Amino acid sequence: MDVISKSAAHNRIQAQYRTAIKSLQSELEDLMNNPIEGFRVSLLNDANIFEWLVIIFGPPDTLYAGGYFKAKMKFPKDYPFGPPSLTFINSIWHPNIYKTGEVCISILHAPLHDPRSGELPSEVWKPIHTVSTVLISIISLLSEPNTSSPANVEASLMYRRYLTKSDKDEYLTVIKKNIRDSKIEAKKDGISIPTTLKEYLASKSPEKIEKPKKTVCDFYDDDYFDFDNTTLELYEEDEDNVKVIDDPVDSGTEMC
Repeated sequence: MDVISKSAAHNRIQAQYRTAIKSLQSELEDLMNNPIEGFRVSLLNDANIFEWLVIIFGPPDTLYAGGYFKAKMKFPKDYPFGPPSLTFINSIWHPNIYKTGEVCISILHAPLHDPRSGELPSEVWKPIHTVSTVLISIISLLSEPNTSSPANVEASLMYRRYLTKSDKDEYLTVIKKNIRDSKIEAKKDGISIPTTLKEYLASKSPEKIEKPKKTVCDFYDDDYFDFDNTTLELYEEDEDNVKVIDDPVDSGTEMC
């Protein structure tokens, strides 16, 4: 078993934390200047780079066309090594979205190396993935739900009945209500929802924004490195083959 001091663990976590902030700053700027069609991203709180607001317009030629859906994207402090989570804020009825709004999709799952999970290594999260790859996967999910591993069993059963035409109206009725409610939300937010493919594609070309003037230090949270909390548990798990020992010597490293 490898043995590392608290100061070494501290430095390692700091490095991951700094990498996460820089990665997210870069991705946010890129997505705000060059958005993916059908999406808008921003920070939920200007002081927190780890929580984003994602606006999702229902794609044309899908059951969700004309919808305006808001979601919270939350990133771990070791991003991009750990996957983000995506939770819808307003109601959306879908086999792969829990009733609480949390999206269940393989790309948002950390690799478990467990054949019983039913997920292939190529399907789960990898550090090379980005917010863009997640958003594209969400569009695919809205177009083609996966009923073999549903998060919302009731929605999955409805969707199957919709496909077999044994009860098409049941599924459509719920989704149409979602869309109606979302339009009310869009009106409150002053948002114009694209309703045609032309409008949908045109929505990806906003004016360029100025490069954010915030630095890594603006998002740095010293409380995250309080070693009285559970941060170091990351390095104490047997599966990591690492043991943390007390080290009275300060690391001497100040990130900000």
